[in-house]
Amino acid sequence: MLGRSSESGDLDCWFKRLIVSGGGGKMEGPGDVMAGWKDLPMELLLRVLFPVDDRTVIAASDVCTSWRDALRLGITSISLSWCKYNMNSLVKSLAPKFVKLQVLTLRQNYRPQLEDDAVETVARYCHDLRDLDLSKGLKLSDCSLYALAHGCPHLTKLNISGCEAFSDYALVYLSSCCKNLKNLNLCGCSAAASDRALQAISFNCPKLQYLNLGWCEDISDEGVTNLAVGCPDLRALDLCGCVRITDESVIALANGCPHLRSLGLYYCQNITDRAMYSLANSRARNDAQMWQNSGHDQEGLVNLNISQCTALTPPAVQAVCDSFPGLHTCPGRHSLIISGCLNLTSVHCGCTFQTSRAGGATLAGDA
Repeated sequence: MLGRSSESGDLDCWFKRLIVSGGGGKMEGPGDVMAGWKDLPMELLLRVLFPVDDRTVIAASDVCTSWRDALRLGITSISLSWCKYNMNSLVKSLAPKFVKLQVLTLRQNYRPQLEDDAVETVARYCHDLRDLDLSKGLKLSDCSLYALAHGCPHLTKLNISGCEAFSDYALVYLSSCCKNLKNLNLCGCSAAASDRALQAISFNCPKLQYLNLGWCEDISDEGVTNLAVGCPDLRALDLCGCVRITDESVIALANGCPHLRSLGLYYCQNITDRAMYSLANSRARNDAQMWQNSGHDQEGLVNLNISQCTALTPPAVQAVCDSFPGLHTCPGRHSLIISGCLNLTSVHCGCTFQTSRAGGATLAGDA
């Protein structure tokens, strides 16, 4: 696109000559003529702007036509979470400029600002978008999800946590168009995350690996069971606060998701020992399958949150801990979280016994 000036050696020469000239006046580069900073080749401009923050990039896009065109094609990631005011207007003005965006973070850390018309503008221009964060978008409605379904079909990661106004109808439609989703955060989306939506996600998005359903209280065993069947590559699932699920959900996950590494069951008080023994037994089954395909990771669960699951007993939880060496109860490595379960304080990971044996050996040696 930029001819010989795009080669690395030529770009270095361009930059050195520009610095010497002070950025003004005509100057011959290797095979090209440059009148000043506004004539920088796109690769060199992007190299200069790469270390700066997103606010500077946005300002640079208004310097001149050549800079705007270069950034329009070269910038693939922007975060506007720093924006305290007028985020909606800013998004509408920037989306037509940065049409090659693949990562866009619009998390509203300060107050709800984003509205449907801004998301619709993003969907109209940014068709290459892969990773979108709309978390805490309290003003957003189903119109945003419908627009994304049409305009951004290549999405692989979507965070709409805290967007309480979305319905399950819109989420069903989104999943039918964005079939490459691998990471979906629905935490707090109690209206959108229904069993019907999970059924659609399990059917349309078989590549899903990370799903957060925290505090989606209407989800039942039916929805989770569908997920376990349709999304066998699940690596992390957060069901914290999903008070309706029972052992059936955990058993389905243990049987259907051999690559599961993280499972959140905080405050799921209908979970009993039966679910824990199912998880423990799944390790043996999965290991047998892994021998047939040695390319898969064999670590198993490395994070399990069963805080406030007061129906569980020490033997069942200890069985899970023994089956998965990646689960730890030792200080500094807490990945088996049992807060609020005073009856589980006797559960310990393998590190505890190794430390005890090491201490005993030291004492024997000293004697």
